[in-house]
Amino acid sequence: MKFKIAISLVFFLAIINVSFAQKDLECKTKLSLFHPDVKSKNFDRAYEHWKFVKDSCPELSIAIYIDGEKILKDKIKRASGIDQKGFVEALVELWKTREVYFPNRTPDGEYQAKTFQIMYNYKSVLKKSNDELYNGFDKAFNTDKKTFTNPKSLYTYFSLVVTLNEEGKKTLKEVFDKYDDVNEKIETEVKNYSINLNKLIEKDDQNIVLTLKEKQRKASYESYLKNYSLISENMAKLLDKKADCPNLIQLYNRDFQAHENDSIWLKRAVSRMYYKECTEDELYEKLAIAYDKVAPSADTKFFVALVLLKKGKTKEAEKYLAQAYELETDSFKKSNLAYRIGLILKKRKSYTKARNYFRNALKLNPSSGKPHLAIADMYHDSANNCGDIPFNKRAVYWLAAKEARKASKVDPTIRNDANKFIKRYEALAPSKEMIFICGCSGQVIKISCWIQSSIIVPEIK
Repeated sequence: MKFKIAISLVFFLAIINVSFAQKDLECKTKLSLFHPDVKSKNFDRAYEHWKFVKDSCPELSIAIYIDGEKILKDKIKRASGIDQKGFVEALVELWKTREVYFPNRTPDGEYQAKTFQIMYNYKSVLKKSNDELYNGFDKAFNTDKKTFTNPKSLYTYFSLVVTLNEEGKKTLKEVFDKYDDVNEKIETEVKNYSINLNKLIEKDDQNIVLTLKEKQRKASYESYLKNYSLISENMAKLLDKKADCPNLIQLYNRDFQAHENDSIWLKRAVSRMYYKECTEDELYEKLAIAYDKVAPSADTKFFVALVLLKKGKTKEAEKYLAQAYELETDSFKKSNLAYRIGLILKKRKSYTKARNYFRNALKLNPSSGKPHLAIADMYHDSANNCGDIPFNKRAVYWLAAKEARKASKVDPTIRNDANKFIKRYEALAPSKEMIFICGCSGQVIKISCWIQSSIIVPEIK
């Protein structure tokens, strides 16, 4: 009897093994069928084979989830009403299943952000509230900020807190705090992409031909930097409606006593007052001095320097600016600081000192085009003072155009603006007719005054 039971059990297990083997084989076969269809964007033909594999063998391959996302996004795009709702929910469920079977390849911050972004995109179909969506983004951001990097999702996250403020559900302070949180994250990502892009720019400057993969990476880095720049601008526009000087002064005066020893609060408060150009109010001075007392740093020296400039103490202010620059150890932040110092000196017509800081900014971050444009603008403003004859005065605009071309080459975030400046400067430079009349094609013109540079007159073609 025991022998018969044992034989039956062996036979039963054999059947199960054969069944599993057949199912596994069928899954692999259907995987090999739907994957090429997805690559050729034949999503409808891929759908049934993909669905079978997803339902029957969810652990088989990461391709189920990568291709499935593409299939379902196509379905969502072309559907409407209840069908669209079903496909959106199917995509959300797909990401959850991916996390179960491939947790190491499903970063929590990234995929939670994707989940709530798709819900936000179709919130009317899904009947999702702004509260629910914001809380989802907030949890993703606070749980795994490192992989919450998508520019669009970061913008959506911030825009939701603004909407909730307008609905009376979030305070103005919460809006400001969230802006700082998201903006600091964007700055981190911009720094990371800029560092990677700078390595490729340095190769390009050395006339080293980039490989195909390097060209693709360069295009990707530039695209991300452009998108981060765009959402930063749009976030600032959302905040501009609320963060005017009267609102800031009222808020920070009210909260100062409770936070006068809180370095993070002081940093954010004085930074916002600076960027919103609210530095004329005495509160700015109080914040800057308190911040320097609690946590002296490159930042605090910079903000105190502005207070000294306002009081007309120029020499003392310039010492503080130099201290700020020397104290900063992070090369990316040091580049930004050099640019900000350069702008202050430029505004005060200290062009030689300003250019030195702009050039330092470029050495530290070659992919930033703003210092090039600032130098170009100083050349433009100095044209009438830096040439001995009319032709040479106008030749200064060639130098300005040259700097603007450098900006256009290295920085995708300001390329459109740089190209406009190039056209403007070239239009102001000597015309072909003027070059012909002077007979100076190919000659070197030395530009004196603070510029101390030279330019070759273009050949007439």
